[in-house]
Order: sequence, then structure tokens, then C-alpha cells
Amino acid sequence: MTTIEAPRSKSPAPGRRGGVNWEKWGWIYMRASGIVLLVLIFGHLFVNLFAGEGVKAIDFAFVAGKLADPFWVIWDTLLLWLALIHGANGMRTIVNDYATKPTVRRILLGAIFASTAILLLLGTLVIYTFDPCPANAAADLLPSFCPVP
Repeated sequence: MTTIEAPRSKSPAPGRRGGVNWEKWGWIYMRASGIVLLVLIFGHLFVNLFAGEGVKAIDFAFVAGKLADPFWVIWDTLLLWLALIHGANGMRTIVNDYATKPTVRRILLGAIFASTAILLLLGTLVIYTFDPCPANAAADLLPSFCPVP
């Protein structure tokens, strides 16, 4: 007689390694980041499009004013990181589902990882090194808090 273990038993199935279940944590991340991204995206859209004068008010001074505030720096950083990792995790799932050849799968996953890492690095650099008061800029383009040359 063969005994079937309970579905939630702690012993790994034959042929399955123990350790961290990355697929489970990827699934949980997608749900949690999706909820947080909804708040971040709709907050971003509300501030940029509905509050104030709408889309016609978005210019260098508007962006400079937002990025001069640490609250918006953190908001935009969270939005960047969560959205990029969320999207990369979704692409990883698609590659794992449809790429049947191990070499092709490895190349595609490497490309997803590399592009995500590069975009995270560049986007974070832009957010944290943005200078709202660049030298030799036209005074009418600068935000009101910049000293006039």
C-alpha cells in the first residue's frame, strides 16, 4: 500500500530540493507590489495631471520642484524600483513558461536581469543626482527657489 503525504507536509517531494521557494516569493511579491504600485501610480497621476493646472503645467520647474522635496524623491524611487522589478518578474514568468530550450531561457533571463539592473541604476542616479538649479540656465525656466544668476 502506498501512502500519500499531506499536501502541506514539510518534507520535500522526491526529486525536489529543499530551501527557499522562489516561485512562491515571486508570486507574493507580484501581489504585494501590485497593491503598493496602485497607490503610487494613482498618487503620481493625481499630482501631475489633476492637481494644479494639469498637464500643461508640467515643465522643468515643476519636476525640479518635486525632486527638491525628499518626500517625492522617495515616492519616485519606490515607484521606479517596484514597477521595474514587478515588470521584470512578470517577464521572467513568461520566459519560464514559454522558453523551452535551456540555453534560450538562460539568455533571455540574463537579458531581463541585465536590462532591469541597468535601468534601476540609471533611474536611481537621475532621481538622486538631479540638480534643480543648473548653472547657466535661463532664469525663466528655473523654479522659484533657485537663486537668480
